[in-house]
Amino acid sequence: MTLWSALKAGFGFLSILPVGITMEGIEELMNRLYFYPVTGFLLGILIGIGAFVFELILPSPLSVMAVILAIYGLTWFNHLDGIADMGDGMTAHGSLEKKRKALKDMALGIGGVASTVLLILSLYASVSALESAAQLFGAFAAESNIYIFGLLSVLTDLLSKTGGNAALIAAVSAALTVALTAVVAETLSKQSMLTIAAFGKPFSEGLGSMTIKGGTKKNLTIGIVFSTIVSVLLLGLLGFLCVIVTTLAAGVILRTSKRHFEGLNGDGIGTANEVGRMLSFATVATAIWILGGAVAWML
Repeated sequence: MTLWSALKAGFGFLSILPVGITMEGIEELMNRLYFYPVTGFLLGILIGIGAFVFELILPSPLSVMAVILAIYGLTWFNHLDGIADMGDGMTAHGSLEKKRKALKDMALGIGGVASTVLLILSLYASVSALESAAQLFGAFAAESNIYIFGLLSVLTDLLSKTGGNAALIAAVSAALTVALTAVVAETLSKQSMLTIAAFGKPFSEGLGSMTIKGGTKKNLTIGIVFSTIVSVLLLGLLGFLCVIVTTLAAGVILRTSKRHFEGLNGDGIGTANEVGRMLSFATVATAIWILGGAVAWML
């Protein structure tokens, strides 16, 4: 029951699912913070199913918007708020106290607006680029029988052996690419929160400090092992590359928070979540685009 309480609290804290949430459940979750990426994985499956359907039935850019709406429709804007607060705090000039005040202020300033808009635009561009790259690579894969992407390679290989229409195979392969990347992205976004919490030092009390306290070596180790296994099984070496990129990004965000605020709070942790998700899509899109170009050149 303790594990179930922690997992249920994870769904209640990290999504809009009406599972019911109690302070006791939150405490259990913070003691088992490795449930962050576990919850992210399960949420990612729901998002991935939606992404697969959207990619098959909607034209781009409507499919891209639908994927993003699915992400925030399920996880809501709680962590996106961290981007806005971090932007305001970093934009504020003056003393440490002034920066921290801007960080916690309920008012939204230009730094927060700009940061939020840039994040959303980056996410849109990343999903769109992944969609385009996957469609191109899907065509090359169907013709050249080159598959190197974990579960994605297995599924695409099975599709190619059906002897179906090449364009249809490429379309389904592209939809699978976006869907499986969505699962990895949501898993690693939550792992990014665990990673930054494990190395952060709180400067204020609240859920952020509770999360940081829960970022023990044990929880970090279990979380990173779980996230890496999920990422590699679904996307092969591309998944492992996503783990590296999001881990490094969490370190950069932590260093930035230390420089501006001399510590970390919930807003910095939320920022790691949003940036980790976006960079996962961007990493897979960039890698497939480069690989797709190489395959096209070799053909």
